[in-house]
Amino acid sequence: MAQQFFNPVATHFGPGSLEELPRIVNGAKVVVVTFPEARSLGLVTKLESLLGDQLAYVIENVQPNPDVSHLAEIYNRFWRDEHACDVVVALGGGSAIDTAKALIVGTEGGSFDELLALLADGKPFTPNKAKTLIAIPTTAGTGSEVTPWATIWDSAKQKKYSLHLDCTWPKAAIVDPELMLTLPKSITISTGLDALSHALESIWNVNANPVSDVFAIGAIHDIMTCLPLLARELDNKALRSSMALAAMKAGLAFSNTKTALAHSISYEMTLRYGLPHGIACSFTLPLVLGMAWGEHPERDIALQRAFNTDRKTAIDRLRAFLHQLEVRTEFSDYGVSAPEAQEMVQHAMQGARGKNFIGTKAAVALS
Repeated sequence: MAQQFFNPVATHFGPGSLEELPRIVNGAKVVVVTFPEARSLGLVTKLESLLGDQLAYVIENVQPNPDVSHLAEIYNRFWRDEHACDVVVALGGGSAIDTAKALIVGTEGGSFDELLALLADGKPFTPNKAKTLIAIPTTAGTGSEVTPWATIWDSAKQKKYSLHLDCTWPKAAIVDPELMLTLPKSITISTGLDALSHALESIWNVNANPVSDVFAIGAIHDIMTCLPLLARELDNKALRSSMALAAMKAGLAFSNTKTALAHSISYEMTLRYGLPHGIACSFTLPLVLGMAWGEHPERDIALQRAFNTDRKTAIDRLRAFLHQLEVRTEFSDYGVSAPEAQEMVQHAMQGARGKNFIGTKAAVALS
């Protein structure tokens, strides 16, 4: 049966690739969306030098896990001056890129409340207007630079919204490993594990295809080899490049499949327990691997290629890998009781991402 792989993002990869930005922007007016520390790291100055008069202004107060309470003010101010730019450049991790994806989607009245109502409705919609997005990740993990997905949180209501439209695909991604050299160990690990989760989730996925498998399996091999070494040598440029490429591969994989059960569980862990996304979506990977293996012969072959071993050894290896990075792998490690964990897994199976999972073993997974 014919299968399709689609990704419209023009990717620019390698040390120094940030220098391509002026050519990619091609004279357009730009607003930069970035994280608060970007200026002290010299990144804002670098963009100011590259863009010159093309840079309209910088939004540099992006917060982790973009929340509606913070996004509303940024969004409304952005669209009040909608003619200030044609292109939005997102520089940062997943939160900066997710924030930029929300900003570029214009509503009729330019109000965030209108956008939130459309997201809450859950139905596909065509935005009234949109800006062009260029994504420049400063972490090796999110994959958001090559996907249309963005997550918006409402911590007050314990909800999350998923944004994905044709216009939220970035026009281009610039993946420059030199921008990742200052990442501390904790963020290096958590974002790297996010990428590992993306790769595995795209394999145990009803939407998997041979092309996504190639990207996913390559990413898994690279991450499991590279990440422990990088955690010990944070300034190693070769390892940073390897992780950046692996994370981009994982992003390309799940750009076509979406994520699955581990991510569905992670949203509850982040909302209820404040667990950082990279840890929340990776600590259950051994559990979910055990649930997935044996469900579908074709997917078993892909998992065997990813781990080069049998089911039990793969689970043990994955658990040991996470423990090596000081990531605990039981719900109880995070204060979640066995009954609550069982309820959480079953609830996650019914979520939009959970329904992408090939397995059916939620009822016995924790027994």
